[in-house]
Amino acid sequence: MAHDIVFFLARDDETAAATRLRGPSEAFESVTCRFVEPDSAIAEWDMYFEKPSAEAPPIEQLLGWAWPEWVTAPLNDGVEVFALPKRLTRALAKASSGELEELAGRWTARLWSEDGDDMTDDDLLTVLQGVARLAVSAVNTGGGLYSWSF
Repeated sequence: MAHDIVFFLARDDETAAATRLRGPSEAFESVTCRFVEPDSAIAEWDMYFEKPSAEAPPIEQLLGWAWPEWVTAPLNDGVEVFALPKRLTRALAKASSGELEELAGRWTARLWSEDGDDMTDDDLLTVLQGVARLAVSAVNTGGGLYSWSF
């Protein structure tokens, strides 16, 4: 499980890839959370906007979904940089507060069923709201939305 996750804005994949060794600096607009898997979160969010439902999908369905692409190839140090799909970025940018609340509830339920007491103590709705604000900026500036994790 990733310990530190930073969702951040970058001009392009090359700029995002340059964050690999040290993480996004304060020069990047970002949202931080802890103890979630960014790739499964991104896949779940994407699935939600393509197939809205308040219920968490069966794990087999989630595992069969298109997962985010690496911006840099993973090495043995555990650092990962993913690009959020453009369609997800646009969906997050347009999401209503009700959609974000429903998605946060669904995401929380899935994480609780998988991790129980070891689940993150971050407020997942606040994380989603922050990522949605980043998505608005990405859409408005033509940049991209990425995640960095360790």
